[in-house]
Amino acid sequence: MVRYFTEDISFNFKGRALNNRWLKTVAESEIRRLGDINVIFCSDHYILDVNMKYLQHDYFTDIITFDYCEGDRLSGDLFISIDSVRENAIEYGTEFEEELHRVIVHGVLHLIGYDDHSKEEIAQMRAKEDYYLSLRKSLV
Repeated sequence: MVRYFTEDISFNFKGRALNNRWLKTVAESEIRRLGDINVIFCSDHYILDVNMKYLQHDYFTDIITFDYCEGDRLSGDLFISIDSVRENAIEYGTEFEEELHRVIVHGVLHLIGYDDHSKEEIAQMRAKEDYYLSLRKSLV
């Protein structure tokens, strides 16, 4: 089950049912089952506090993923900075919703086991994001 929350911001995420169907499809495509995933929308300052408190990182980011997976069951918390997603959309010349969906699937891909530390991993992650974003469009 995917649940959606906000911390310190007012944000209404539309299309939850479609998003849940999409994430279930992503999980199944990667031979996983969708467990309990909490998507927490927040501000830059909130995510910075989380980053410093739990990861000892003193910088802003668009997403922090906490992995609680067991076996093939995907579970975790995805903290997403709406501020950073808006800035990314402008920087990359894309729509806000598309960038938000990219960040959400990025977090789910981390739960699946994909990483983004090396150039090769970043390229693989981006290819997976692009694939699943195009798949999402076919579900509409």
